[in-house]
Amino acid sequence: MTKPSAPKRHLSTSPFKAPVTPPPRQFAVGDQVTHDVYGLGRVIGIEGGMAALVDFGSSQERILSPYAKMSKL
Repeated sequence: MTKPSAPKRHLSTSPFKAPVTPPPRQFAVGDQVTHDVYGLGRVIGIEGGMAALVDFGSSQERILSPYAKMSKL
């Protein structure tokens, strides 16, 4: 089977609870993070909540929101 292209919408009359969407991740300067591609790093800048500048030791990368592959340690 294949995944549906769009998520199912919740009806207000449904007896089941609506799926909870997690809040967008927020990072601050100095946070230690891990990235699926780049590895361990430290946030060195935030660009208006739209991107984070992260120092991974060997390189500095600009990671765009919604930060799907990055998580805080």
